[in-house]
Amino acid sequence: MTTKIGIILGSTRPGRNGEAVAKWVLDIASKRTDAEFELVDLLDYNLPHLDEAIPPSMGQYTKPHTLEWAKKIASFDGFIFVTPEYNHSTSGALKNAIDFLFAEWNNKAVGFVGYGSVGGARAVEHLRLIAGELMLADVRAQVLLSLATDFENYSKFLPGAHQEAALTTVLDQTVAWSAALKPLRNA
Repeated sequence: MTTKIGIILGSTRPGRNGEAVAKWVLDIASKRTDAEFELVDLLDYNLPHLDEAIPPSMGQYTKPHTLEWAKKIASFDGFIFVTPEYNHSTSGALKNAIDFLFAEWNNKAVGFVGYGSVGGARAVEHLRLIAGELMLADVRAQVLLSLATDFENYSKFLPGAHQEAALTTVLDQTVAWSAALKPLRNA
């Protein structure tokens, strides 16, 4: 069975830079034959602020939007989170979407593509802490896209040539770890 990786677009902001970044990730990933890749846009799920009364670790979801989100996330073996950096962290929309679920994240791999004034490095670091709690295995490699050098006028995405090699390493590690964790997911 083919390894499935969800590329999660972690911004819902109007005029977001993340859409171009996520499409770039998908374009490069789609050339690979070792996994299937799908773009998952948080805008398509319209998740409210976390509104489930029972903690996600109990797996007793009650809201239709949570059930739809859980089904989508459960369908993947691993993830690439595309995250902006807002106020030295990830977006509230991505954090909220992550917080809705628990078991659907467990024993899967995650790689990170950040963008911001310092490449989204602080957002990625926060996501690494969150990943540990959710039993998501975060890969070492990461892509950090600077608004000053990988975007024209801080808005038109024009990644440096070296960024594709960095992304390839993130994809290599995420696919390999996703496949390696399969026995744990099947247990």
